Amino acid sequence: MKSVPLYLASIVAAGAPAFAQNYTWTNHPSELPYYGQSPPVYPSPQTNGTSSSRWAAAYAKAREILAQLELEEKVNITGGYTGACVGNTGAVPRLGIEPLCFADAPDGIRGSDFVSAFPSQSHLAATWDKDLFLAYGKAIGREYYDKGINVALGPVAGPLGRIAKGGRNWEGLSSDPYLAGWGMYQVTTGMQSSGVIATAKHFLFNEQELRRRPNQTYDPIGEAISANVDDRTAHELYAFPFYDALKAGAACVMCSYQRANNSYACQNSKLLNGILKTEMHFEGFVVSDWEGQHTGIASANAGLDVVMPLGSTYWGANLTQAVNNSSVAVDRLDDMVTRTLAAYYYLEQEDYPDVGVFSDTEEHPIVNVQRDHKKIIREIGAAGHVLVKNVNNTLPLKAPQFVAIYGYDADIKAEPWENVARYGGGYEVNHLWNTFNGTLIVGGGSGGNIPPYVISPFKAIQDQVIEDGGIVRWNFWSEQPHVSATAQVCLVFINAYASESFDRPSLVDEFSDNLVKNVAKNCSNTVVVIHSAGVRLVDPWIDHENVTAVIFAGTPGQESGHSLVDVLYGATSPSGKLHYTVARQESDYGNLLDHTISDEWFPQSDFDEGLYIDYRAFDAKLNVTPRFEFGFGLSYTTFSYANLHIEDLSSADNTSVSAFPDASIPLVQGGHPQLWDTLYNVTAVISNNGTTGASGAEVAQLYLGIPNAPLRQLRGFDKVGPLAPGESATAVFELRRRDLSIWNVVEQQWELQKGSYKLWVGASSRDLRLEGEIVVS
Repeated sequence: MKSVPLYLASIVAAGAPAFAQNYTWTNHPSELPYYGQSPPVYPSPQTNGTSSSRWAAAYAKAREILAQLELEEKVNITGGYTGACVGNTGAVPRLGIEPLCFADAPDGIRGSDFVSAFPSQSHLAATWDKDLFLAYGKAIGREYYDKGINVALGPVAGPLGRIAKGGRNWEGLSSDPYLAGWGMYQVTTGMQSSGVIATAKHFLFNEQELRRRPNQTYDPIGEAISANVDDRTAHELYAFPFYDALKAGAACVMCSYQRANNSYACQNSKLLNGILKTEMHFEGFVVSDWEGQHTGIASANAGLDVVMPLGSTYWGANLTQAVNNSSVAVDRLDDMVTRTLAAYYYLEQEDYPDVGVFSDTEEHPIVNVQRDHKKIIREIGAAGHVLVKNVNNTLPLKAPQFVAIYGYDADIKAEPWENVARYGGGYEVNHLWNTFNGTLIVGGGSGGNIPPYVISPFKAIQDQVIEDGGIVRWNFWSEQPHVSATAQVCLVFINAYASESFDRPSLVDEFSDNLVKNVAKNCSNTVVVIHSAGVRLVDPWIDHENVTAVIFAGTPGQESGHSLVDVLYGATSPSGKLHYTVARQESDYGNLLDHTISDEWFPQSDFDEGLYIDYRAFDAKLNVTPRFEFGFGLSYTTFSYANLHIEDLSSADNTSVSAFPDASIPLVQGGHPQLWDTLYNVTAVISNNGTTGASGAEVAQLYLGIPNAPLRQLRGFDKVGPLAPGESATAVFELRRRDLSIWNVVEQQWELQKGSYKLWVGASSRDLRLEGEIVVS
């Protein structure tokens, strides 16, 4: 690989003004390695469980079974079918090998009953809380386990959120790879601790819905979009969080629909054989996205292990023939089967509950897996609410006696109830959200879930007002509702929907903006709550003098109303932070606003912004100021930052401070072990210095200025508290080798560069309170 002739030249980063005015690739990405063309990487690596004793034991059991299988039985394991689950692997009855059951979604089981509807993973990311990340994974994993589902189709770091209008951004864990990486690590750890196989998806570059699949209904029809990404960007942005999932032991990875550098992702040898199975040393199995396979022999040799949902179109008897005529090596087929069986044994699924996912076409036993998960759903729901405006401490509410509620998002549209709670779709299908546009608890498509019930904002607020002895008035559907002059607070509920299969048409909507302005015109205390599956712009009304508070309420799941009331009435002080940038107008996102539109038979989407997405792109533009920056969020109190301390740990191990990891050390799942060495320990003291008397938690954030890279990149966060007034706590940030490294495309390794690394700690990507420096020599 060292024959690559070009090194990805750095972006001028010496000095903020010059950097901001001149951010550009010294070599255009189209001139750089692997941009627009995907190099071949063969053969597909075989592995034997060297990452850990647990993987080794799983591989030993898998090989024992493999030795007993006939050719057709091996092939049967690689091919999926739709049965009790959204996907099932083939079985080998004579050896007692049952099908593996696969099911959506990353935020709760789809297509079943007596399951919980968790907040979306985007909402989870807004908590910036590693403990909640883990608790979320454990609870979801337990429901999958109790339903007898072997493979959960989540967590999600693809899409990462390159374009603001991306239809599936809400399924993922932030537009920043570091925050998404921690989410992937903790959710994977939690899910697999419950006994279910976690599936890290979608690998890789699945950043738009338009033409994500071939022969969709466009004019003209043709192949899927090709996401053209240079090698450094592929590693430092899009693959980055998948390293964390693999480090946590993820036993399954799902490849994506679109083409990557003009080769379909599920038959892309560079992505699967090269990055995933060689560099990351992945020991589990790769499954196709549903109907994401487009060739037989090529996909097998490129590293695909299991195909869903049907294995007979390209594999099945065709794969048997390909093995017999040596188009696919027996060793490759054996590796497919061994990886799949090893994942099963790695999660110790030999004694597993019976599958409890049923069709609604016949009577079936109740398998109730909800447990007490409503508690963690409510807690995560509240923690993911982001307060962005709060004039004169409007919030928390202090038991107002006359509460007026407006907007279609405040409640569930009640009819026609005879069609509610159907199987097979998510919340938007089963509760007719698309048709009647009620309160939004989650996005649409295969990432959606099915709630056992929905606590709407209206229900929870009304219950609170009843308890306070007050009155409620409401108007859910009018754009120009009557506003009583007696109302003490007017709560306006709007939302922004997103779904798989299409990208969002806009980041605003006229009806909702007019509703806010019409209420605010007549109510001096207007509080706006936005349930949003992604970025929602607010400039048409955010500066209105009567809009006194604004909450980005995300997609909080079944306990939506309870979570909101916890925040509105002060039982929980808001601590959520934005995990994307909210611009002032759509044009501020530039080329990162919308999907690539192409009428070509082989459409192309050039990721020529390289590393510069979201806040990295905004930091590079002096003349564009976001409305709310990445990492921003208010509390009911305020916090001070002090006593920045940087401890150099690298001197304890001289090998860890070399430019490249030690090549003599074997790789483990998640890459080279030295990538995870902690080189620096950074601390800062956070204090509640507010005057309101409120306790609160603060998400302290560390940003690093890596040489030859964007101006600032998130490389640490720690949620401290809740802190009482006057109380202090220490935020701790561990900087690992990987956190300081860039991808060297010539050496094909992670490189720790010599030089000065500026370091900032603060409350957001632009509210930077403390500054320091690391010098790597």
